[in-house]
Amino acid sequence: MKTIKTSITTLLLALFATTVMAQMQNPVHFTVKQNQVSPTEVDVIFSGTIGSGWHVYSTNMAGGGPTSATINMDKAQGVKKIGGLKAHGDEISVFDKLFNMQVRYFKGSVQFVQKFKITAKTYNIKGYLEYGACNDQSCMPPTSVEFNYSGKGPADAPQPTDDKTAADVDNTTTANTDTAMTANVVKTDSVARDTSTIVAKSDLWKPVIKEMQQFNGNDNNSNHSWMYIFFMGFIGGLLALFTPCVWPIIPMTVSFFLKRNKDKKRGIRDAITYGISIVVIYLALGLAITAIFGASSLNALATSAVFNILFCLLLIVFAVSFFGWFEITLPSSWSNSVDSKASTTSGLLSIFLMAFTLTLVSFSCTGPIIGFLLVGVSSTGNIAAPAIGMFGFALALALPFTLFAMFPTWLKSAPKSGSWMNTIKIVLGFIELAFSLKFFSVADLAYGWHLMDREVFLALWIVIFGMLGLYLIGKLKFQSDLAGGEDKPMPVPCIMLGLVSIAFAVYMIPGLWGAPCKAISAFAPPMNTQDFNLSKGEVRAKYTNYEEGMAAAAAEGKPVIVDFTGFGCVNCRKMEAAVWTDPSVAEKLTKDYVLISLYVDDKTKLAKPIEITENGEKRTLRTVGDKWSYLQRSKFGANAQPFYVALDNHGNLLAKSYSYDENIDHYMKFLNQGLDNYKK
Repeated sequence: MKTIKTSITTLLLALFATTVMAQMQNPVHFTVKQNQVSPTEVDVIFSGTIGSGWHVYSTNMAGGGPTSATINMDKAQGVKKIGGLKAHGDEISVFDKLFNMQVRYFKGSVQFVQKFKITAKTYNIKGYLEYGACNDQSCMPPTSVEFNYSGKGPADAPQPTDDKTAADVDNTTTANTDTAMTANVVKTDSVARDTSTIVAKSDLWKPVIKEMQQFNGNDNNSNHSWMYIFFMGFIGGLLALFTPCVWPIIPMTVSFFLKRNKDKKRGIRDAITYGISIVVIYLALGLAITAIFGASSLNALATSAVFNILFCLLLIVFAVSFFGWFEITLPSSWSNSVDSKASTTSGLLSIFLMAFTLTLVSFSCTGPIIGFLLVGVSSTGNIAAPAIGMFGFALALALPFTLFAMFPTWLKSAPKSGSWMNTIKIVLGFIELAFSLKFFSVADLAYGWHLMDREVFLALWIVIFGMLGLYLIGKLKFQSDLAGGEDKPMPVPCIMLGLVSIAFAVYMIPGLWGAPCKAISAFAPPMNTQDFNLSKGEVRAKYTNYEEGMAAAAAEGKPVIVDFTGFGCVNCRKMEAAVWTDPSVAEKLTKDYVLISLYVDDKTKLAKPIEITENGEKRTLRTVGDKWSYLQRSKFGANAQPFYVALDNHGNLLAKSYSYDENIDHYMKFLNQGLDNYKK
């Protein structure tokens, strides 16, 4: 019993620790060692392992961009640098449109090496490596890897002297201090005071991690997302029902069950078993995909450029299949084999094999819908998504077999097979073609190809939904529509939907000149990718110092939005360009809030270094960026940017935190929640 209690206690503590660190990310791990290659030369080697989806920036990049990897010396006794910091690994070089410069970075692993010449009998080198890391959603603040090594040099060398200045002469080329940008946003008096007491005593720095857990925990986003995935699967199953491969089978299958058994109750029972078998088959498919990919792989799908390209191509193939160019079918031998097995067996096994036969025979219609569903739910990164989505799909697909068996008279009023099923296939083809562009856009942004900028995306969607509208009103025909030799006018519901589709295409046209088009903000590339943009409204924070901004908010009687950002944070620029430029968001930020932007990579030196103890280890805050990064970690339990929090002017939390999400409606909900709670 004592062992059980201990295990439960340990589990609860682990769960609590996991919750506390939920927003703390540590995707990069560095080890450091020294290697004295000769009596007169020593290398300091930093070996980094980079988590999936993340990248670490290389050395010696131009100022005004992401954080370069640099080495900084605190002590250099008896040594001199030989050249600068060297990077080893598979370096990737791309043009970043946000920074208007070429950036270089590493994925998977990297090694940085700094060579030193030993100039004395003994030496002591102390300092730290500073690097920047980002993924497609957020960036880490500049992170330090400290080192402190001593050793012996040549016996005939002179006694050591402190030649730190000589060792640091070339630091100016690797410091990557964004001087021009810093001068524009950092006030001169923001670092003039001694801030060592602020960290220790001010209530403004009081941690609100528990309060943030309550806000974020009450949001129930995971439950909402599960319901959304289930609903998405259920809708997919309903659409699959009305395809030529499934709908004609329903009355035949139900009639078979009712005629096979003289006992009507037994026929209904068999039909229910048949429906349950369909659910089991598709649920097993979802579970298999979950087991094959695993949690980490599914999370990587959302940001992996390779997977997004494959998803795009897959959806295009499905779309042209629905258009009638070719038909996706499984080998006929599979369905024939399963069908023969079902005929020679009896009992529950025969019913299950019949359901499996339906799955194989109807694959040409259900396959693209299932593929579209699995592509969508897998890219959410939710480990349970495939199983939940397939359960919803199978439930919708199985319901008619059970309901028609229970109420056979309904079959008489059910719509007969006809050309309307082909119309549904064509419409699904247009939808899959439109959504394939979303996945290509993710890859395009990751690689910086600039093939799918916002105006290109909008132009293609305007064409796709315009053509869909023309098809639904009968002005566009496919070969499959003319196969029966009939050219009947489209029914009224189709014409109405066609008008809606054309209206949606017209709605997107102003977006070509920079209109927000909020309805598609979650799908289109960010506003900053648009070359021709007549809307230039920008929002900039008045304050880049936490204490000054909070004092101004108290004087004005307003709540505060604290924006943890960075000069080298790509996704921060995306949020500012795509979300802050929206008129409704801009009005809230400028009129209802005091906006404070804290740059965690600001290299401006503090008037006096601040010694802190964090996680049992002593650390030194040397720069303004170090101070704001520590504020984010200690007060909010987070360390990635962009990161937004709504506070009252006493430093108390007003709403759940907000990270990288370009959905304007979500951001407005975040702002309104903070305002509502502030008024209370």
